[in-house]
Amino acid sequence: MRYFPAALERLTEQFAKLPGIGGKTAQRLAFHLLSVPQEEAEEFANAILDAKKTVHLCPCCRNLTDRDLCPICDDESRDHGLICVVADPKDVIAMERAREFTGVYHVLHGVISPLNHIGPDDICIRELLTRVGQGGVREVIMATNPDTEGEATAMYISRLLRPMEVRVTRLAYGVPVGSQLEYADEVTLLRALEGRRDI
Repeated sequence: MRYFPAALERLTEQFAKLPGIGGKTAQRLAFHLLSVPQEEAEEFANAILDAKKTVHLCPCCRNLTDRDLCPICDDESRDHGLICVVADPKDVIAMERAREFTGVYHVLHGVISPLNHIGPDDICIRELLTRVGQGGVREVIMATNPDTEGEATAMYISRLLRPMEVRVTRLAYGVPVGSQLEYADEVTLLRALEGRRDI
């Protein structure tokens, strides 16, 4: 026996598909959306559709953008010879919060994870190698999370970059092992960046 209208159940199911949203939270969000004015609900729906239509990957660094190049790649005052490699776009936001890194980024969109069937070809490693191979890059900072998969990804990429005669460094362990880069505070990230080591 169905207790709620089919449309409400479908909406709840869609919210439940989001990461970190359980059944009860999904239901609360669905009920909340039903209580807002029609214009606000349409604004919410349009924001989702607009983001899906306009946001794409930067052809250079693979970060999210709605322009030809993301603002960081397009900024001539940034040091384009220094690339910080991160797993996800949200890690770029975390690094930028520290306001000390003046280079550019490369977003992998994941890490190598055999248990989750994610191999080197499933993330943006090839694009990084192409970018470094074009010349002008003197250092690549591996800033994947300090967990097993992040470390394995950093080591794998460093081996591929070694023949290209580019310095490859790793963030220092100011970021606690097993933690997520996006949750680290600005001071911790700054210390990790300053204390980076060769790998």
